[in-house]
Amino acid sequence: MKIALMDSGIGLLAATAAVRRLRPDADLVLSLDPDGMPWGPRTSEDLTQRAVDVADAAAAHRPDALIIGCNTATVHALPTLRARLEPAIPVIGTVPAIKPAAAGGGPVAIWATPATTGSPYQRNLIRDFADGVSVTEVPCFGLAEAVEHAEETAIEAAVAAAAALTPEDVTTVVLGCTHYELVADRIRTAVQRPGFPPLVLHGSAGAVAAQALRRLGEQPAPGAAPSGTLTVLLSGREGPLPAPALAYEEGRLLQAISPAR
Repeated sequence: MKIALMDSGIGLLAATAAVRRLRPDADLVLSLDPDGMPWGPRTSEDLTQRAVDVADAAAAHRPDALIIGCNTATVHALPTLRARLEPAIPVIGTVPAIKPAAAGGGPVAIWATPATTGSPYQRNLIRDFADGVSVTEVPCFGLAEAVEHAEETAIEAAVAAAAALTPEDVTTVVLGCTHYELVADRIRTAVQRPGFPPLVLHGSAGAVAAQALRRLGEQPAPGAAPSGTLTVLLSGREGPLPAPALAYEEGRLLQAISPAR
């Protein structure tokens, strides 16, 4: 089994690590776009074209499924990529985990990029899945960029700024950008209030990995032999994991995987 994941940068690490833990025997293809990142400021049309190019590079390696490891790319490019690749290659998007977060009753904060915060896309998800629950949308200025480059000082500052915008009574935080899952522990520490119950964080990586297996009719097999290989594509060119990836546990987990031959 071969599963490909795509993103402009290292936000796909969390979902990739989740796939690896569920199926250590699966070959992995990571398709990134260092030549075109960041995707967030691009127009929808431009972003979609970059996503198509990155997806095509992954598809050339004949994966059994493709995960879009990016919330923004899912919003803009999922219909195009599905029309282009399915049914031969199932395409799985990444959606903020608003539904399971709201099921806990709230109050809920959704940490997302400034472009996503307040967007019709996110507001529709809140309307559909969090009706009657107190939801605060928190724009996280510069956090994804800081995580992408593993800039510790910038990460701490961006997390602190977003925590200051998060109401004190929040019990649940939705990590609405895949990059944020790489610094989940720091987010928890910043938002947790003394005397309150443990904060609940909802990311998407585990659900996306499980959905990919379901689309393929496969079952988790975390005890399988770790025989899967790793291929990294950088704007279509084979290369190593970007150096900032190794600042995170998920990146170090993937570094230990044998490269495909």
